[in-house]
Amino acid sequence: MKEGLEGFSLDLPDKPDNLEQILVDCRDTLKYGVKTAHPRFFNQLSTGLDIIGLAGEWLTSTANTNIFTFEISPVFLLMEDVLLKKMQEKIGWPKEEGDGIFSPGGSISNLYSILLARYHRFPEVKTKGMAAVPKLALFTSEHSHYSIRKAAAVLGIGTENVFIIKCNERGKMIPKELDYSIMRAKSGGLIPLYVNATAGTTVYGAIDPLHDIADVCEKHKLWMHVDAAWGGGLLMSKEHSVKLSGIERASSVTWNPHKIMGVPLQCSAILVRKKGLLEACNQMCAEYLFQPDKQYDVSYDTGDKAIQCGRHVDVFKFWLMWKAKGTEGFEIQINKCLQNAEYLYSRLKERADFELVFKSEPEHSNVCFWYIPPSLRGLPHGLERNSKLHEVAPKIKVKMMEKGTTMVGYQPHGEKVNFFRCVFSNPATKKVDVDFLIEEIVKLGHEL
Repeated sequence: MKEGLEGFSLDLPDKPDNLEQILVDCRDTLKYGVKTAHPRFFNQLSTGLDIIGLAGEWLTSTANTNIFTFEISPVFLLMEDVLLKKMQEKIGWPKEEGDGIFSPGGSISNLYSILLARYHRFPEVKTKGMAAVPKLALFTSEHSHYSIRKAAAVLGIGTENVFIIKCNERGKMIPKELDYSIMRAKSGGLIPLYVNATAGTTVYGAIDPLHDIADVCEKHKLWMHVDAAWGGGLLMSKEHSVKLSGIERASSVTWNPHKIMGVPLQCSAILVRKKGLLEACNQMCAEYLFQPDKQYDVSYDTGDKAIQCGRHVDVFKFWLMWKAKGTEGFEIQINKCLQNAEYLYSRLKERADFELVFKSEPEHSNVCFWYIPPSLRGLPHGLERNSKLHEVAPKIKVKMMEKGTTMVGYQPHGEKVNFFRCVFSNPATKKVDVDFLIEEIVKLGHEL
């Protein structure tokens, strides 16, 4: 793996290198790394580089502080409070409700949601452990993020007790299947606890029917979490926020501003409707940090809300970007990303050498498609065609990375063979970049 670095040594010396070598190492690090800020990088959900956000990251590193007590991080904690309240307002929760904390990514935010749901229902688990709790069942869709199953493993609930709910052809959870699975779990002796609905699935960008899922949760008295890590940014857009109608009925929400909002990695929040639950669940009252007799209001010492001790400051860059753009600026940025997705969809729809994975217009900024090389266009749909089509996207991706002109992801999904998934989260991307992607795929795959 190191052969292509051409003189760039990763080995650590016993004696210090000189400043000139250090600068060379910095240049080589950027030279050989992937240019995720490039407008033709479509590979991940987090792309682009916001210059205000970058400045915020630099200042954060300059401050070099820990965001767990007010006495060492007063300004950053106040900023976190302002941001969380603004995000809760966008979700639609009443002002007197709502709590939250910024965490190290969406997977940890999702883990928090299950941790809180369990503590809310069975507070004795904090002191007595899982032995004092009945066998629990969690529910999530077949298109949801794998972090739900991983959190079940970490928290001792077990992946076998995560019920995977069927989706329709567009990747949305089917509420009737959820209701059936809950009844099945009950009949099997399990205690249904928690439902994860997704607002913006990783591959299809699908948004589950949140109101219908909320009705099922209310019927069975279950905690409803919405994983809006990818889709939460749509709440900033008047045009697209309606797609998340029903999110206000959730008990908790994951929202990653480092995705379509373009905040530099990492920036994720777990938002909780019930005030005080985060602290009650996680508080350990470490005397060397959280003294109750400090000279200020100790409610600003938010460190005991977290499962971590030390916590990186992820809020300043986000706060600074919001100040620089305003809510309107974020709305323009997000609308542009979805316009790019609509443009790619319309271009592919009219071409004979591409096939869309699903025919409906994109709900988010994900566009999923196959490139059909000339050698496959005459083949009837069936096992032979699928077997050959399965190899097309990986082969094009290899050529794409060797050439270094653009980058887009691919994957199989269920019974569907490998297809490309293009996502837009970089406002620097223009229609000419979308056109380039199409023609580059054709150029690299024409002879396959």
